[in-house]
Amino acid sequence: MSKKVLIIDDDVDVVEAMKIALESVGYEIESAGDSDDGFVKLLEFKPDLVILDVMMTTITEGFNAAWEIRSTDENSRFKDFRDIPILMISAVSSEQKMFFDPKKDEDFLPVNEFVEKPIAPRALIEKVQGLIG
Repeated sequence: MSKKVLIIDDDVDVVEAMKIALESVGYEIESAGDSDDGFVKLLEFKPDLVILDVMMTTITEGFNAAWEIRSTDENSRFKDFRDIPILMISAVSSEQKMFFDPKKDEDFLPVNEFVEKPIAPRALIEKVQGLIG
């Protein structure tokens, strides 16, 4: 059975490029254009990995979504997903000169990896394989 990846990003071109790259090596892909739709698909699709954009409807939507998924509240609707790997992507770091390192910034960046857009297909595949095989 192939591993499942949920891509939450409002840029349809970026989503399509990632989908093509990841499907070419056997991953099953589902996508959502914002965190609300992403939360629905998370519960229905039950992915092995979430790829999450930082800026969508708001400039912090991706961060907020990551925190909600990682919530330690026992009543959280996402409690079964709090340990799911999250790969955060954004062009904001280079544009705004903001650089994040999930290992150094884990107190406020609840993700496993952070990469800048655009990401080359091979680099994306390697990141995903590193997180979920």
